[in-house]
Amino acid sequence: MENLNEKRFRKNDSGFTCVNCGKKVEPLGYTSRNHCPFCLCSLHLDINPGDRASDCGGILRPVKVETDPKKGYIIISKCEKCGAVRRNKAAHMAKVQPDDISLLIKLTVSPAF
Repeated sequence: MENLNEKRFRKNDSGFTCVNCGKKVEPLGYTSRNHCPFCLCSLHLDINPGDRASDCGGILRPVKVETDPKKGYIIISKCEKCGAVRRNKAAHMAKVQPDDISLLIKLTVSPAF
């Protein structure tokens, strides 16, 4: 049984090189960045945000974007390896490498599911 005192979110804000597009991604500085701001892809590394506890490692490809009045854009990604679906808040207002707003908008009207 999960320890109720254990946090489900762990900050893990290190930079990385995107395995999909090859671009260098800088840390956000205020929360965990887990997807590329250029192509919106990420890796299936977490069970809970930031824990790096998943052994899958497949590419999470953005398939659709939803809008939420409080949270803004929510990226819906599907793992190419295991099929898991994950949701992640977009960082389109970030001061460092904001998410590609045109790609976010495109995915709100033409989901790739």
